Amino acid sequence: MARGEKGERGGRDRDRDREDGDFVEKLVSINRVAKVVKGGRRFGFAALVVVGDGKGRVGHGAGKAREVPEAIRKATEQAKRSMIRVPLREGRTLHHDTHGHYGAGRVVMRAAEAGTGIIAGGPIRAICEALGVADVVVKSVGTSNPHNMIKAAFAALGGSSSPRSVASRRGKKVSDILGRREAEARE
Repeated sequence: MARGEKGERGGRDRDRDREDGDFVEKLVSINRVAKVVKGGRRFGFAALVVVGDGKGRVGHGAGKAREVPEAIRKATEQAKRSMIRVPLREGRTLHHDTHGHYGAGRVVMRAAEAGTGIIAGGPIRAICEALGVADVVVKSVGTSNPHNMIKAAFAALGGSSSPRSVASRRGKKVSDILGRREAEARE
């Protein structure tokens, strides 16, 4: 691509994705920060990355460095260390609707029918793609700060559970939790 041309992302480095082994890495945002010192300004970079395996595990991380690749590497390592497991229904959507908040960021995640796709914006879309969710509807309310949106989404995902885990916690059968028809349909 020649200098000055815009790519499919409008000339920005947002949402670059890479597959590293069995992990999907999504670059959510990169921010140039300046520190004013005696001789002028020193520039550094802050990166925000989401990493997932596409099968129900996802993590996020932030990294800062003087160079962009180093900041991305640090963020990716932190994301791999902070991965959580999220139970998925039929391997494509969430089991139930869930809410999460962090600071001024509020996120509502809803399970969706097959064929709906990922209806989400910005950082939340990157989380859903890395997680392996194919059908979900997400609404973010409040801040548009990517850090707070991602932390609110992780608060929501961390609170989700499968019917099997709920049934085992309560000492009941899955059919007692869901009802006979839904349990037979899920099996």
